[in-house]
Amino acid sequence: MLWKISLFILMSFVIISGITFPIVSQPSTWYEFPNIPGLEEKAKIIFFHVPTAWLSVIAFLMAMIYGVRYLRKRNLDDDAKSAAALQLGMVFCILATVTGSIWAKFTWGAFWHWDPRETSIFILLLIYGSLFALRSAIENEDKRARLSAVYSIIAFLTVPFFIFIMPRIMTGLHPGSANDDTSGPVVDFKMNSNMQMVFYISLFTFTILYWWMWKMRYKTIIIQEKFFKK
Repeated sequence: MLWKISLFILMSFVIISGITFPIVSQPSTWYEFPNIPGLEEKAKIIFFHVPTAWLSVIAFLMAMIYGVRYLRKRNLDDDAKSAAALQLGMVFCILATVTGSIWAKFTWGAFWHWDPRETSIFILLLIYGSLFALRSAIENEDKRARLSAVYSIIAFLTVPFFIFIMPRIMTGLHPGSANDDTSGPVVDFKMNSNMQMVFYISLFTFTILYWWMWKMRYKTIIIQEKFFKK
């Protein structure tokens, strides 16, 4: 119970700081963020956009890991864990796409530009969306689990390329593309210690939130499977 209260407090802090902390030219206190030319208030989206993108990768990785475990042990519990991770991965991937599109609207003038980063995340949504279609089309549990495990392994092999490689070797509008040498893979060096503090707290908090959601979703899947077997 204590950890849930702590999670609520941390998430509240991230939301409040991400929305209300002022942007100033010369930060003098811990609750002030620096003005990044061209971004201004829009820079705060990093507290929500990056953690959701990060968790989509973690979730798809877990889906693959439990897919491998299922193929080795043939335990349907592993398939349920893989399915739970897969579903949450899609949720966070969609959230990353939505927050990124909002940022693009206010920064580039439109929600979508088919930038390499936007294109890569769209392709991933199609790849993993197809896995949902595959699972829903197969009634036999063992066959569904087996094919889903193989698919999740193959699908994750594309994740490093579409998330970390493709957007960096191609020119684009997104920070960190081939024609942008000012941004690191996750944290822009322009963030001062105040922004970095909130960013890392956000990353930690979202990760704990995902872990709790994954456990709850896994338990729900197990209950659903037992109910439909009766």
